[in-house]
Amino acid sequence: CPQMILRVADRIAADAAAALIASFGEGAGREAAARADSSRDRGNVVLFCRWRQVERLIVTLSSHHVQGTIH
Repeated sequence: CPQMILRVADRIAADAAAALIASFGEGAGREAAARADSSRDRGNVVLFCRWRQVERLIVTLSSHHVQGTIH
């Protein structure tokens, strides 16, 4: 299966992911998804994309499996 390459756009996305993990623990990914859905429902494409990126980062950080090449 193809590997997903995760690129963090900026420090704001990383900080948002860390804040959600600190506040919501295992539910952080669901909270990011809910915020993305809310942004989409309001027609805010920029925030929708931002929260989806944060959600993907949280999922990656929460994974116990190595993804990609280890150097």
